[in-house]
Amino acid sequence: MSTNPKRILVVDDDPIIGKSFERVLGGKGYAVITAANGEEALRKLGTEEYDLLYTDIKMPGMSGLDVAERVKASQPWLPVVIITGYGTEAGEARAQAAGVSAFLSKPLSPEMIIGTTEMTLAAAPAEARAIEGAIEVPAAAPAEYKGSKTKNVLLFLAAPFVGLAYLLAFPFVGLGMLAMLAGKAVMKNDRIRPFAMAIAAPVITLAFVTIGPIVGLCALAWFGGKAILKR
Repeated sequence: MSTNPKRILVVDDDPIIGKSFERVLGGKGYAVITAANGEEALRKLGTEEYDLLYTDIKMPGMSGLDVAERVKASQPWLPVVIITGYGTEAGEARAQAAGVSAFLSKPLSPEMIIGTTEMTLAAAPAEARAIEGAIEVPAAAPAEYKGSKTKNVLLFLAAPFVGLAYLLAFPFVGLGMLAMLAGKAVMKNDRIRPFAMAIAAPVITLAFVTIGPIVGLCALAWFGGKAILKR
């Protein structure tokens, strides 16, 4: 046996059963701890760790089936073996539904105790892996996925504003191009040029005053959006 012996909790209101386990398994290097009833067993299970639990099925107060169900609900990796001299089909079905590892029928022999203990402990790692695999743990989303999700949300929200900006700006761009072409034509005429410049100056000034803030806000939004999308 290893330097850290397997700890086995035996729950039975008959002290002779507990002493039998201590004598048989203690000689094989196991550490045997006993409890006289289910309440005491649950207290010990709440404060210490064990590798295997044996519990009698018929005890005053909490039955062995009650103990098995509560243990498997809170510590599903802990193997539980039912000791019984009063086996029934209904009791076995309830124990199997709770997830007990085996049944040990009285009267007990040293060979039965040793064989059941070794077999149950040998199967325990595989059962623990099966339980762990059955519990699905949501994987953390990769940082790249989270970033792409944020980008998609931002682009979705920005799309209608970008489309509205294009619709509003398009007529002004067209009018600006027409005005520029007309201005070039007018500037070629020396007689009309002074009057055209006098009329165009306030219009150009008004256009800069009106469009300037919009252009500035658009630039800020553009650079801000690029900085956010890089994250």
